[in-house]
Amino acid sequence: MKKRHQFFHPLLAVVFNLLLAFAIYQIARVAYLLDNWSFFAPGLSWELWKGGLLFDTSAILVTNVPYIMLMLLPLHWKEGWLWWQRLCKWLFVAVNTVALALCLADAAYFPYTMRRTTTTVFSEFQNEGNLWGIIGIEMLRHWYFVVLAAIVAVGLWKMYKSSLTPNPSPEGRGEAVTGAESLPLGGRLVGAVAYYLSMIVSLLIVVPLVVAGIRGGFTTAVRPITISNASQYVERPIDAALVLNTPFALYRTIGKDVFTVPRYFDSEEEMTAVYSPEHRPSRLPRPLQRRGELPPKNVVVLIVESFGREYIGALNKDLEGGHYCGYTPCVDSIIGLSTTFQWSFCNGRKSIDGMPSILSGIPMFVEPFFLTPASMNEVSGIAGLLAKKGYETAFFHGAQRGSMGFQAFARKTGFQQYYGREDYEADPRFGGHDDFDGMWAVWDEPFLQYYCAKMSEMQQPFMTAVFTASSHHPFKIPAKYADRFPEEHLEIHKCIRYTDMAIGRFFQEAARQPWFENTIFVITSDHTNQSDHACYQTDLGGFCSPIIIYEPSDTLRTKGEMQPKIAQQTDILPTVMGLTGCDEPYVAFGIDLLNTPAEDTWAVNYLNGTYQYVKHGHVLQFDGTKTRAVYALTDSLMERNLLVGQTQKQAGTGPLRAGTGPAPTQAEIQQMERELKAIIQQYMTRMAEDRLVGHTP
Repeated sequence: MKKRHQFFHPLLAVVFNLLLAFAIYQIARVAYLLDNWSFFAPGLSWELWKGGLLFDTSAILVTNVPYIMLMLLPLHWKEGWLWWQRLCKWLFVAVNTVALALCLADAAYFPYTMRRTTTTVFSEFQNEGNLWGIIGIEMLRHWYFVVLAAIVAVGLWKMYKSSLTPNPSPEGRGEAVTGAESLPLGGRLVGAVAYYLSMIVSLLIVVPLVVAGIRGGFTTAVRPITISNASQYVERPIDAALVLNTPFALYRTIGKDVFTVPRYFDSEEEMTAVYSPEHRPSRLPRPLQRRGELPPKNVVVLIVESFGREYIGALNKDLEGGHYCGYTPCVDSIIGLSTTFQWSFCNGRKSIDGMPSILSGIPMFVEPFFLTPASMNEVSGIAGLLAKKGYETAFFHGAQRGSMGFQAFARKTGFQQYYGREDYEADPRFGGHDDFDGMWAVWDEPFLQYYCAKMSEMQQPFMTAVFTASSHHPFKIPAKYADRFPEEHLEIHKCIRYTDMAIGRFFQEAARQPWFENTIFVITSDHTNQSDHACYQTDLGGFCSPIIIYEPSDTLRTKGEMQPKIAQQTDILPTVMGLTGCDEPYVAFGIDLLNTPAEDTWAVNYLNGTYQYVKHGHVLQFDGTKTRAVYALTDSLMERNLLVGQTQKQAGTGPLRAGTGPAPTQAEIQQMERELKAIIQQYMTRMAEDRLVGHTP
């Protein structure tokens, strides 16, 4: 009877091995933290780890359900077969090593997105032929993750506990767990009954615990946890990425409808009274078309890859005690002739977020618009609206056709022509395939020259947009510029200098063209990128992008002016419509910056389940249910939450830190929250009901 304790060996083995899985997820979280220390260090607390344990439990149980079932199936014969036990071991080690690898890969990806990767990543890169090359480069750059994953995998294999008893027979069977094979028939029957009873008890214990662990709690009132639940363990939305883990973020977004319409307002009329994205421009002449004195203005939009505001010296005159020069002398000189804004933001953290925001006035809420079913909706845009007025329109991107889904979106929103890498290489005036960077696209310098040349072949008025590519991972520049733009503090800095030079050359060439003086230029970035200043690593700082409006004939009379306004990418469409005098109705989640008072300007973005609403000199963070924090816009490090005297309701977060700046009144906070709710509900409603274009009344 000495072996009766072995009846529960399968359950004990499962428990021990799942504890190993928990250890692996903690290793992954520490690696994620250390590799992105500058982002997470200001918000570190034990609450992050407490919340992380909840999401780790869910992910571990979901991914290991097949293993658990194989181990606890009440089949007595399986306990003595080596091949069954080896299958369980291989499955467990493989699944959890892959989970570790996903978390480590996401650690490398985080600086570009500031969030955990979801299933939309597969759609995002489905048209990229260079994906394996990118992965290979990242594995070389983050070799220490590869080494860590290998060490942990070996350790997991060595430490794995099997339920097989330690004396296998020559036929490849282990000693039966019941220890009763040598007993007479009656003893074997007793042993079999005891075995099945022990397995049934094990299942009765394990199944409820697994279900509760996956859901995030035991009570029926607990809904299965989602990504948004991570916000209750953090004070800063950016820290939600540390609470989550990548396997959880992936499996919780499989087949999910990302646009759930909230019911903040009971009626359309009540919601519209607070906010509406519908624009019905006046048919009166606009500033650049008074009394027909001027021909219609051309519109040129430069979307510069990763060209964050941080890199631009002219927009950071107070940085580093006023001694910061930045990396963009050419763009700085253009800013001296342009209209810019004191605060300007992108609406997302990916290239596929930037396109809809800039060209169609659609911000990124929850998931990139490109990658949701709503992308099949009818959508308006700058190109389509101006095409109705007789404009010739074209979109330029130096990557292969189909890359990032840009060609499809450009065509959908009214661009009549699309020019990609294939078109560039077919033009004998330029360098062809020799100008391909070997990874993403044609180098910026020659492609922008091509862009300029093609515009000179177009009929005025025209509207064009170009999406550059060189200031992008893996952060390479042409070999001939290696000495001119050497490595600096961040890898991207040399690329920013190179792209800035390319933009300068573009404007030099454009200035010689007959269409130049009659053109409105808008320069912005798709998103931000690597950062070495703390003020650009905060929840809001990670969204700081330039918005530059350059009109060479200076009809705007705003030469070199930085307006004290809040600007965002979704304002570009309404602002261009205002400048061109376009009177077509349209939908855009933005405003005409040049015809809106500073106090009425605003911006909104979404990060890890939290909406950030910028208005009236403050940043309000709202988790979809309630306001969690308010900061002064001048609090560049977001150190002082101005909700003085209030306490966060979530478990363990404690009182909010009082701010020393002027705190908004409760009425002002409620008004900002009400406006944000109207924006969110309008967005979700219009996505769900396919109402993203304007209609003539």
